[in-house]
Amino acid sequence: MNVLLPPALDYPHAAPPAPGRSLEVAPGVRWLRLPLPFALDHVNVWALEDGDGHAVVDTGYGDAATRALWETHLGATLRGAPLTRVIATHYHPDHLGNAAWLARRHDLVVEMTLGEFTVAHAVHADQAGFGAADFAAHFHAHGTSDADLAALAGLGSRYRNGVPELPARHRRLVGGDTLALGGRRFAVVPGYGHSPEHAALFAAAPAPLLIAGDMLLPRISTNVAVGPSDPDGDPLARFLASLDAFAALPADTLVLPSHGLPFRGAAVRVAALRAHHAERLEALDAALRASASPQSAADVLPVLFRRPLDAQQRFFAMGEAIAHLNYLWHRGRASRVVDARGRIGFAA
Repeated sequence: MNVLLPPALDYPHAAPPAPGRSLEVAPGVRWLRLPLPFALDHVNVWALEDGDGHAVVDTGYGDAATRALWETHLGATLRGAPLTRVIATHYHPDHLGNAAWLARRHDLVVEMTLGEFTVAHAVHADQAGFGAADFAAHFHAHGTSDADLAALAGLGSRYRNGVPELPARHRRLVGGDTLALGGRRFAVVPGYGHSPEHAALFAAAPAPLLIAGDMLLPRISTNVAVGPSDPDGDPLARFLASLDAFAALPADTLVLPSHGLPFRGAAVRVAALRAHHAERLEALDAALRASASPQSAADVLPVLFRRPLDAQQRFFAMGEAIAHLNYLWHRGRASRVVDARGRIGFAA
């Protein structure tokens, strides 16, 4: 995720809630912030009054520190009321990490899309092109050095660390579904590119409200990456197409993002994201034209990411670099070359 200067957005809250505390961002909707053990150090989750209890959307990273905070929230923030629903916008560990644990405690079934449910199980099991060895081979073909691959391997099973248990079954969400939560009717808004079948939630009344997950963030660009399960894919095109639905939301929609502060100005933010990706693609195109030989994804990382990257950030950056190169390739703005060793490069 690239850090972007925030556009002219309206931020109703100047600061997030403190650990173990919450803020009411709309009638019956509370904002909880949970820690993450990464450079991106937090995730926002949302608790909605729902009948005699609360529905929660996203659940944080599944480690001891986060579960201790959940114990505080369940007892104090939510005043011991039961959870009525556990909803995951997508399969990433900062969203799904505690879903099975919370659902089991309250005799619930986790609600998420089929694409996110099945990929979560594939990643957790190291299967179907989602295993560590698959990623190592994928990145090696795109120019990652042995030293960087060793650093990546040293991270261990990052997914199982953050998602120690998975839901064995789910209640399926599909784009266009309507969920009745706490007096609001939320439509499921599908998103693609960041994850297989991301589910944002939009309610038009009593005032427009979007639980955006990772599809619309105020200060950073959503990670869009090509992985080994779909090496020729074009997730950036899918992501940019998904933004159309968010650009069309009412101007006064309160956007509840998974990272950063709640804001208003969805269309402004979409325009900034589109401009950001267009600028990155132009810079990448210029770099390919200036090179006398094909460039790998590893070669062009400094073009797309103008700051030092740690091992985890490099993992995300490689996937994103391949996504931008594949986007140019699919549109005939670059050619893809595979040498005798299976190394992949791109040329203007």
